[in-house]
Amino acid sequence: MIETVDNPSNAVEWALAEIDILAKASEELDRVVGKDRLVQEFDLPKLNYVMTCLKESFRIHPLAPFNVPHVSSKDTVVCGYFIPKGSQVLLSRPGLGRNPRVWDEPLRFRPERHVHDEDSVDVLTDPELHMLSFSTGRRGCPGVVLGSTLSTMLLARLIQCFAWRPPLSTNTINLAESENDLALAKPLIAHAVPRLNSQIYL
Repeated sequence: MIETVDNPSNAVEWALAEIDILAKASEELDRVVGKDRLVQEFDLPKLNYVMTCLKESFRIHPLAPFNVPHVSSKDTVVCGYFIPKGSQVLLSRPGLGRNPRVWDEPLRFRPERHVHDEDSVDVLTDPELHMLSFSTGRRGCPGVVLGSTLSTMLLARLIQCFAWRPPLSTNTINLAESENDLALAKPLIAHAVPRLNSQIYL
């Protein structure tokens, strides 16, 4: 269940680092929830753009570079590659999410790429396996529902409650990836300005 904590926090940190896209997410929250109360779990299915911001974070910056290893139960061929029975199979998460044959401008953070219908609610997983957020299949992450809810609620509350700006000292956000994993190389430092009436935060 570690992934249910680390995976969402990593995705939220990367989404908040993309300060230019947060205005659209704020507008969606103001339209769906308003400014007189905090976003609640029952609001989440209507927060399509907030979810696409998370999905884009999971696509470009998955926490772990590989899924949990699996062993092939029989000889098989996948995309022309022969995989003998008993082989360990690993999927590269960044290899899928940053594949230029699948994604137009794969390194550009563009949440709109996940919106297929303005009224549809986008999920944080991809049944087509173009990206891996919480793994997939019968042996996928048992915390996918909890992780999706936690991620969306965390990002929604942070965007609803605060307007995010680059630090006053630098006026930019450092988007460098760590050399050891796919998290930010340095913790996100941003300036948070309250957006709601002070009574809402109590």
